[in-house]
Amino acid sequence: MAIDAATVRKAARLARLSVPDERLEPLARELTGIISWIEQLGEVDVEGVEPMTSAVKVKLPMREDVVTEGGDPAKVLANAPLTRDNFFVVPKVVE
Repeated sequence: MAIDAATVRKAARLARLSVPDERLEPLARELTGIISWIEQLGEVDVEGVEPMTSAVKVKLPMREDVVTEGGDPAKVLANAPLTRDNFFVVPKVVE
């Protein structure tokens, strides 16, 4: 997959990055190289390979699973700028 300067310009605008016009072509070449490398990873046979969570085999410590009555809402919400009915109130971000 090849990326052109127009795609780089659009991605930069969406990411709110200021990219000078003379950097668009070099960035397009770099991104094309990166995507080509990522596409090569898709060709690797990983059948039967277990997913890794770490490069070192470590057993994570487990804590006791204890049922409680829950936290104290007054303490949890003490630093919240706005609350209603024991819930955080946040601005709507999805229309």
